[in-house]
Amino acid sequence: MYKLKLLKYRLVNPNGYNLIFGQSHFIKSIEDIYEVLMTTNPEGKFGVAFSEASPPYLLRHEGTDSECEELAVKNLMEIKAGHTFLIFLKNIYPINVLNAIKNLQEVCTVFTATANELDVVIAETELGRGIMGVVDGKSVVASEGEEDKKKRRELLRKIIGYKF
Repeated sequence: MYKLKLLKYRLVNPNGYNLIFGQSHFIKSIEDIYEVLMTTNPEGKFGVAFSEASPPYLLRHEGTDSECEELAVKNLMEIKAGHTFLIFLKNIYPINVLNAIKNLQEVCTVFTATANELDVVIAETELGRGIMGVVDGKSVVASEGEEDKKKRRELLRKIIGYKF
């Protein structure tokens, strides 16, 4: 009989940086993710880590910002799930790079792209650990009203500059 243990890990993100958390299948992931981030936004800062699921079972990491890289390493060393990657972003919004990341041939899944508090739900077996899913932010408390819609549109247009 196989035993299954479910764990929860609260991702450490003290400065509320945007992040992308996903699953990939190949050691080349670290270089390809780095390249996508550099070519999409050369002024942006980031750190990325990738957890190997094959020998020698190392945590690969690269980045242009030591704090972001350290956060990616620290979190994935605690999660310990093979073939996962974690990217912390400074001066880059996930929406600007997400499709390019998802289109990498070795990327299997993106669990989330967020700056919210994040719980990672982990399954642990005698083989190792895998990601069951994530809890991204808090639960909804109400439906938006007209004033909320106005504020949302203002945020998109005037503060983020999404639309003219």
